[in-house]
Amino acid sequence: MLLAIDAGNTNVVFALFDGDDIRARWRIATDARRTADEYVVWLRQLLELEGLELNTVDAVIIGTVVPRALHNLTVLSEKYFGVTPLVAGRGAAEWGVALDVEQPDSVGADRVLNVIAAHQKYKQDIVIIDFGTATTFDVADYEGAYKGGVIAPGINLSLDALVGKTAQLPRIALESPESDNVIGTTTESQMLIGIFWGYVAMIEGLVARTKAQIGRPTKIIATGGLAVLFDEHTDVFDHLESDLTLQGLHFLYQRATHAK
Repeated sequence: MLLAIDAGNTNVVFALFDGDDIRARWRIATDARRTADEYVVWLRQLLELEGLELNTVDAVIIGTVVPRALHNLTVLSEKYFGVTPLVAGRGAAEWGVALDVEQPDSVGADRVLNVIAAHQKYKQDIVIIDFGTATTFDVADYEGAYKGGVIAPGINLSLDALVGKTAQLPRIALESPESDNVIGTTTESQMLIGIFWGYVAMIEGLVARTKAQIGRPTKIIATGGLAVLFDEHTDVFDHLESDLTLQGLHFLYQRATHAK
């Protein structure tokens, strides 16, 4: 089976592919200092819960936006799975899509993987909104070329900044508001309205501006952990794709191995 590893700024996600399907997925907090030995103790237990062993994994592909994490994930693959991992964007797993921006080397691996996976599905102009540590808007044209996008603070970062930089505002839970009312009567409700509905307004405003700039029919795709929360309160998303980055890793692996 293929183990696809998506190392993000907040979490590292491990997904075990059985053919084209994800058999299991697990996540652990990102820590670039975490060693291969620490990873394998955790992974072995999770594999056993699925009735599997370490030797079930016979291929590994890694995509990371945390360069310091790559070494230990590579050691994990070589030492415990006995395979040399493919690394997204390098060698046999090169992107294979045009990065039509001024600094192509600075584009995060997760963003390119999302574009690759979305283009394989929709074959038209697309905007991908990924709700992660940051919220990113990525634009690709109908040929699959990455054209650029937007980076905004993630909603949890925004909430942390609001609470951390003020003396009297309390910590609140990020949750779906009980109503569409945007006039709060308590400090907590006013904070939730400002964070949540303010974020929805940002999403809708940027999507409208981006679609107008593209000038062609465009699919809007949402991914990331909080996408479901916002999907309930806006109609701008055409599709919800929770595993887009992992699907991009799977596609790169398939292409690299079929090309041999």
